[in-house]
Amino acid sequence: MTVSQVEATTWAAARALAAGSAVPLPPARVALADALGCRLAEPLTALVAVPGVDVAAMDGYAVAGPGPWRVVGRVLAGGACYGHELGPGEAVEIATGAPTPSGAAAVLPYEHATELPPPGPVAQVPPSGPVAAPPSGPVGVRPSGPVAVPRARVEAEPVWVGGAVEAGRHVRRRGEDIAEGAVVLGAGAVVTPVTLGLAAALGHDELPVRPKPRVAVLVTGDEVVHEGLPAPGRVRDAIGPFLPGLVEWAGGRVTDTSRLPDGPHALHAALAAAADVVVVCGASSKGPADHLRPVLAGLEAGVLVDGVAVRPGHPQLLARLPGGPLVVGLPGNPFAALGAALTLLAPIVRELAGRTARKETSALAGAVRAHGRDTRLVPVRRSGRGAVPVGHDRPGSLWGAALADALAVVPPGWAGEQVELIELPPGG
Repeated sequence: MTVSQVEATTWAAARALAAGSAVPLPPARVALADALGCRLAEPLTALVAVPGVDVAAMDGYAVAGPGPWRVVGRVLAGGACYGHELGPGEAVEIATGAPTPSGAAAVLPYEHATELPPPGPVAQVPPSGPVAAPPSGPVGVRPSGPVAVPRARVEAEPVWVGGAVEAGRHVRRRGEDIAEGAVVLGAGAVVTPVTLGLAAALGHDELPVRPKPRVAVLVTGDEVVHEGLPAPGRVRDAIGPFLPGLVEWAGGRVTDTSRLPDGPHALHAALAAAADVVVVCGASSKGPADHLRPVLAGLEAGVLVDGVAVRPGHPQLLARLPGGPLVVGLPGNPFAALGAALTLLAPIVRELAGRTARKETSALAGAVRAHGRDTRLVPVRRSGRGAVPVGHDRPGSLWGAALADALAVVPPGWAGEQVELIELPPGG
C-alpha cells in the first residue's frame, strides 16, 4: 500500500489536500439539455444575428415613401418574405416579427392607421408584387388569419391607408439586439435556464462546458434501512438523501447510489464504479465492521488523508485508486458525515468542475466552547450581530445543521476572534 497519509490531519490541511488531489476535468461539448448547471469552457458567441433580418416590431403596415399608401400585399411571421421592393406610396400589411420588405421606411401600427378612399380615379394597374387582400373589417383590428379575396377585386377596389409615421419607427434592424459573432457570455459563466434559451436563440445545439464530475455513492451497513420506520437496532439512512443535493451544489452529479451489506467483498467490487469520485458512507472508522481501509490496502490505493482533527467527523478518509477515481470515506453518524463531506468531498467536486468556493469570515454571536486539540464545526445562522450558534450539534443528529445556513470553523484554543464560515447548500 502506497501511503502518503498524515494521521489526524488538521482540518485546514485536509481541505487543501482534497482540493489539491483533483484536477479540473477537460472541457466537453454537450447538448443544451445536459449543459444546465455547468460552467462555460469557452465564451458564448452569437452564430446568428438577432434579429436575423429587419423585422416589424408592431402589427400594421410596412410603408415606403410618404402617404397615403396603397396596400399591395401581406407578410406574416414565419411566412415568405414579400418578393419585391416597395415603391413610394406602397404598403404591405405586416405582422410583428415578420421580415420587412426591401424599401420599407417604417411600420405604421394598426392603431395609428386610417383607411382612406382612393386618391382619385382608380387606375387598373397591377401592384408591383404579389397581392394578398387586406382583411375585411375595421382598420386597427389584427386579422385572425389570411383572408382570400380575388385579385380582380383588389385591383378594382384597392385599399389605401394613411397615418403619421417616423422614418425607421417600429422596425427592428438586423443585429440590433445582438450582432453576429458577438460575445455574449464569458468563459466560466454558469449555464442557467435563461442561458440555455439565449444559446438556442443564437443558433447553438451544443455548448462547450466543464462537465459535471460523476460521483458514485456507496451506502454501507447491515443496520441501515432506507424506508419506513427502523426496527430496534436499525437506523434510517440519513446520509444518502443529502448527498445528491450537496454534490449538485458543489458542481457535480450523483450518477449511482448502491446499498451494500457489511463485508469486504461487496465493497471491493463496488469501488470499481465508473465515476470521478466514489463516496463510501460508513466503514471509514476502525471498528470490526469498518472494512474500507483493508479493502483499499488490497487495491493498493494511495491514502492521502486518514483521519482529520475535527469534531464531528474525525474518522474520514481520502484515497486514490491506482489509475482510478478518488475515494472519500465518510463517518456513519449523519452530522459527522456532513462535516466530512464539506471538508473533503465538496472541495474535490468543485475543483473537478472548475469552480471556486466563496470565502467568508464572521464573529460568533453566542457562546461556543472550543476544543483543546481539534477544530469544531458549529452550526450557525448569520445575523447582523454575527454568526449565531443554533445548538443541536451532536454527531448523530442533523437537527442543528437543518436550522443553520453555515458551519462555523472554530479552531483549537479559539479565544473569540473571527472564524471562517462554510456555506451550507441552500434550498430551492
